[in-house]
Amino acid sequence: MTGTPARTLLLWCPDWPVLAAEIVDGVPATGPVAVLHANRVVACSERARAEGVRRGLRKREAQGRCPQLTVVEYDLGRDARAFEPVVAAVEELVAGVEVVRPGACAVAARGPGRYLGGEEAAAERIIEHVAQSCLVESQVGIADGVFAAGLAARAGRVVAPGGTPEFLAGLPVEALGRSALADLLRRLGVRTLGDFAALPAGDVLARFGFDGALAHRLAAGRDHRPLAVRQPPADLTVTAEQDEPIDRVDAAAFVARALAEQLHERLAGHGLACTRLGIEAVTEHGQELHRVWRHDGLLTAAAIADRVRWQLDGWLSGSNGRAGARPSRPTAGIIRLRLIPDGVIAQAGLQAGLWGETGEERERAHRALSRVQGILGPEAVVTAVLGGGRSPADQVRLVPWGDERLPARPDAPPWPGRLPAPAPAVVLPSPLAATVHDAAGEPVVISARLAVSAPPARLVVGTGQPAEIVGWAGPWPVDERWWAPVEARRRARFQVSLADGAALLLAVEAGQWLVEAIYD
Repeated sequence: MTGTPARTLLLWCPDWPVLAAEIVDGVPATGPVAVLHANRVVACSERARAEGVRRGLRKREAQGRCPQLTVVEYDLGRDARAFEPVVAAVEELVAGVEVVRPGACAVAARGPGRYLGGEEAAAERIIEHVAQSCLVESQVGIADGVFAAGLAARAGRVVAPGGTPEFLAGLPVEALGRSALADLLRRLGVRTLGDFAALPAGDVLARFGFDGALAHRLAAGRDHRPLAVRQPPADLTVTAEQDEPIDRVDAAAFVARALAEQLHERLAGHGLACTRLGIEAVTEHGQELHRVWRHDGLLTAAAIADRVRWQLDGWLSGSNGRAGARPSRPTAGIIRLRLIPDGVIAQAGLQAGLWGETGEERERAHRALSRVQGILGPEAVVTAVLGGGRSPADQVRLVPWGDERLPARPDAPPWPGRLPAPAPAVVLPSPLAATVHDAAGEPVVISARLAVSAPPARLVVGTGQPAEIVGWAGPWPVDERWWAPVEARRRARFQVSLADGAALLLAVEAGQWLVEAIYD
């Protein structure tokens, strides 16, 4: 980037990690507080500085200077979450905010300076608004470029246009924020940013590398990039307020159709399509109802309206069925309905598949199953998803219809101790107790070293009749979670074929034979 950097207004909140700890965790910032990262102080409160605590000190040394020091671990996520309301407050006055880091955000100064009565007036207005909205003290600096504006904010200065190089020239090289480079420059006799900026750019690149060349540009008042402003997320939620509570399905269907059209138009205006829809309703008595619908394609206006109608039908026609089969009917009519596009993607269209995977028959089945979910709830319709595991029961996960079909366990690499193909056709929800005998009528037992006492000859399942075993394979041992005694499980599995043509999967655990699954 060449030329003069754009005029930049940067808002800086001093000691932000300390303030974030107070906002999120309730640690009083008025007391002696230090935020530590890797056992070193990265920020401290004004009270702690008065006791001699400084950035870079080790924890033990900081506590030695201030015995009553409150130590808080550094958490970048906490700092970012606490800073979001400050950014939102700035966006209420100006557009195009870039979050430089938690505790500092920047905007182009040209716009605010024009419609807020000048740069100084804009700075005062923003500081006052942040203080009133978020109860946070801040300082604003204005200069040419983000780097210079950040240094100006620490001094609360407005640098005149074109005066940025002169403003930077007298600052120490530590202002670059690169401790190793600053230490090397001082040993070479370069103590200020002006001295560093006076060095030839080619020599700086050859001696200090790319990062040194970038720091050289900053010292001369030339930013390496323009502002990367963030775009505030569009409010895509649509809401319908009802003067008269809705307690009939036909009235709810009418509202659902209009609200679905409104949501679809709003999404289309942003070039988006909905894949996951949140439906919220509030009754006259304040009861809140919520349900999320998912779709593996793109929800059209008609599809959105159908799901809203089905969901309202399920809510309004609910009853106290046996064993909670159906949800309870709301105690009053619905006065507020809100549609929230919980998952959106760029609208690129959805092409029907050549072999029917996204064709009309699949959509008809999807509508029917979704209708059942609207009445009985999302867990009423489930599909199986195959994944990793050692036993057939572990390899199958049931997910509600419309949810993402992701396996609970990865299927690769192959699991040690996994049964060989083919997989059984029926996996019993609860294994059946069985007994296995050899040709002499003695029970077949498995030793700790997986030695079979005798070839299996007869099988009795429960109280049934004995069946002759004509073939068997195994054992396949499984020793799971041996490191957790309470959860440890050790068993051996066998495949057996019977004289009547049936094939079973058997397991022996703690001396007990069990039938786990049935083969075709």
